[in-house]
Amino acid sequence: MSLGDDRESSGGYGGTGHTRIRLPENETDPYAPPRRTSSRSLVTVVGVVVLLIAAIAFANRGGDDSSSDDTPENKPKAAPTAATGTQPVKSGFARDEQGAQSAAANYAVALGSAEMFDKAKRDSILQAIIVPSRVSEFEANLDKAYTPEFNANVGLNKDGSAPEGYTFVSRTTPIGTKVTEASDSQATVEVWCSGLLGLAGEKSTKPVTNSWFTITMQLEWTNDDWKIVSHSQKDGPTPVPGDERASTADEMAKAVEEYGGFTYAR
Repeated sequence: MSLGDDRESSGGYGGTGHTRIRLPENETDPYAPPRRTSSRSLVTVVGVVVLLIAAIAFANRGGDDSSSDDTPENKPKAAPTAATGTQPVKSGFARDEQGAQSAAANYAVALGSAEMFDKAKRDSILQAIIVPSRVSEFEANLDKAYTPEFNANVGLNKDGSAPEGYTFVSRTTPIGTKVTEASDSQATVEVWCSGLLGLAGEKSTKPVTNSWFTITMQLEWTNDDWKIVSHSQKDGPTPVPGDERASTADEMAKAVEEYGGFTYAR
């Protein structure tokens, strides 16, 4: 079964099997934090945590209104992480280097999504992208990390939901991929990513910030698809920040609501 099928049936992180790139912009104005110390510090849970590393660092930095002037009839209908269009690929990833790169890019997006903060959705994601023999191990390790206390530290309610009046943002954008090792049944792929994480809202003390990191995934061809065996993460490469002004809280919250995430690559 393909990743897309798994997600679609489970209400996973966007409903399709393949990823591409993401849109959102910078932080905020009233809640604008100038810079983020390369705060994706290593909080490793058996080498399984992807954006959790960023989330934990984010929690150490530091809750009411992501107002919108749109009337209900004018409000965009796109869900925060929903993709648009139909699935470009009906089955699993191709059994070649490009297919491995596409899988790795998709999986980086999935592991960095806001759905990872909801246990049911997190387990669904892991069951779709991890080799079957390691799913229970990944689930157990991440359950120990995504605790009610951890959710509270990143500004969420203890059940992982966003406080009323705020929009939670956790998105990963694959910038590029590289295969460093490959065989007929195994591949090691590096995914260079940019990530957004934070709470969009006028009085947010956990504003949306941006970071750059590279994820290395070891994939295995299992059940006619690429699945993750293990992965690791490191900071950068990080470009020099541009001159764009930070967006206001309203602008950021509105962007998250209006722009759905992409869910396919290559």
